[in-house]
Amino acid sequence: MIEIRGLSKTFIGQDGGTVEALHEVDLDVHRNEFLTVLGPSGCGKTTLLKTIAGLIPWDEGDIRIEGAPVRGPGPDRSMVFQNFALLPWATVLENVAFGLRMRGVGRAEREERSRALIDTVGLAGFESKRPGELSGGMQQRVGLARALAVRPQVLLMDEPFGAVDEQTRRLLQEELLSIWEEHRLTVVFITHSMEEAVLLGDRVVLMSARPGQIAEIVPVPLERPRSGDVGAVERSGQYVEITAYLWDRLRDMHAEHRPAKAAG
Repeated sequence: MIEIRGLSKTFIGQDGGTVEALHEVDLDVHRNEFLTVLGPSGCGKTTLLKTIAGLIPWDEGDIRIEGAPVRGPGPDRSMVFQNFALLPWATVLENVAFGLRMRGVGRAEREERSRALIDTVGLAGFESKRPGELSGGMQQRVGLARALAVRPQVLLMDEPFGAVDEQTRRLLQEELLSIWEEHRLTVVFITHSMEEAVLLGDRVVLMSARPGQIAEIVPVPLERPRSGDVGAVERSGQYVEITAYLWDRLRDMHAEHRPAKAAG
């Protein structure tokens, strides 16, 4: 589905120096897979996602989706951001329908599809509200519905639940699992939470500290569907074991890059 080969990306810092974000990343994402990506802060997770989305260029390497090279944003991909990225002056219905309107979908069809997705994410009755009238969790539901409205092949999610409280985060995780189980999109999901990575993912990609590389890919052999009883999943021995393993690996990465204490 998604093939990434030799992907490298360097940024120019404000001081004129260079920062290598990604170094020769090789990764395959399978069709209909829910892939979670985990790693130390600053390891290039978001950069990787934005290159797949075609939002930023890269220096070396190749990205292909269904064999076609990525040259920029495309209708086969949708992205959900941490900061919601909603139009503040537009209603919930208008926000969800925005991508469809940009693609020339007629009003009747885009409103029908948008209303169905608003219902799917639990916001029926809020169609005429504006983002400022909604909680953070509700705003993120709008962002998810907007991304799904254009019926993408690939859903790219950049720490989408990082800005909401823990209770809302758990509800959104369950909701996302349920939606994925129904639609079976290919999902690449960036997170800083080991628990979230294991709960949602078929595999967890563990990235090294900057410059980001693929340190390890950890399979998650937990049965699906998982949305029906998330608590049972989290209490299972496999879940606990995989989560603990990921923490050990991340802790070791932090220790390796910790500045040495001065002698004396």
